[in-house]
This record gives sequence, structure tokens and C-alpha cells, in this order.
Amino acid sequence: MPVLKIYQKGFYRLRERFRSLLVCPVRKLYWRAQGMRMGQATACSRMEVTWPHQVQVGEGCVLESGIYFKFDGIWTPGPRIVIGNRCFVGQNCEFNIKQGIRIGDDCLIASGSRFVDHDHGIGIDAPMREQVGPEAEIALERDVWIGANVVILKGVVVGEGAIVAAGSVVTKSVAPYAIVAGIPAKQISSRKALVDCRQGEC
Repeated sequence: MPVLKIYQKGFYRLRERFRSLLVCPVRKLYWRAQGMRMGQATACSRMEVTWPHQVQVGEGCVLESGIYFKFDGIWTPGPRIVIGNRCFVGQNCEFNIKQGIRIGDDCLIASGSRFVDHDHGIGIDAPMREQVGPEAEIALERDVWIGANVVILKGVVVGEGAIVAAGSVVTKSVAPYAIVAGIPAKQISSRKALVDCRQGEC
């Protein structure tokens, strides 16, 4: 058993070193050659990108596998999808963007989250897929935590230090340091209230 444990640990370390020293730098070169801007010490896994020049990622970020950066439109100057420094983006997140999304430094975005900054039109005189709908940029300010499988829709600004609970659908902007949850998301607490409660002041 101890030998098996040592073997498993060693194999894990070798695999991680291989990824960090060879695979990740090659991926970064590949995306940079197509116009994506990616900062120093940022680690990226396999992802899908429609227009790489529309994506800018800061320094010290971690991008897990299966992320889809979809700039939904024809070629235009970029970037429109901007991620700050020291951010984490979990597996299978989708950025479906026409206008833009800006993510501040030190944000955490858990797996399966979706960001969509546009809608379809809903008039009855033409099929909805043919109609132009409303569009508005999304913004996450500094130090925001987005839980797993959250959906954030057009025009939303998530204030500095806010937390969005897993599975929420955010249709309206979130105040700084608020904690929101639900469909549609509503404020259920604040970080200050939770800290005070843990200190016996609730």
C-alpha cells in the first residue's frame, strides 16, 4: 500500500509538471498567435474560443478545462471579454457575449456558470431567432465569488466583494458585499452580517 501511494503521488506530480512546463505554454503561444492577450503566470487548459482577439486575461489566473469564450458576432476590434488578475474560472463556464464583459481582479467563478449579455426580440411579427434583442455589458467588480452553475444576464453589475450562491439566475445588479441567491437572485444576507454572526453578534 505505501508503494502504491508513493507511485500515485509521483505520477500526479509528473503529470502536473508536464502540464505546467510544456502543455500550458504551448497552449498560450497558440492563443496569443491568434490575438488573445494572456498575462504572465496564467494557467490555461483546453478551451474553445470564437474570436481570440476579443479575449484578454490578466496575470496569475487559472482557467480550467472546457471554458467557452463566445464573442457572438462578426469580426470587430477587441477585446470585449476582459478578465483581471488572479482570477479563477472553473470548468465548462460559458461567456456568450455581444457587447462585453469585464471581470475585476481576484474574482472566483465556479464551474458551469454562464454569462449572457443579450436577449432575443419577442415581437410577434417575425420568428424570435430573426429578431434583434436588447444587449448590455456585464461587469463583475473586484473580489466577487460566483458559485457553481450561476447564470448572469445582460446589464448586471455584481458589486465588489459580493457572493452569488450556486444555481442562482442574476437578472439585476448586486450591491457590494451582498450575498444573493435564488431564481431570480435576491439578497439574503451580506458578508458583514455573516462575519458578525460568526463572532456571536447576530
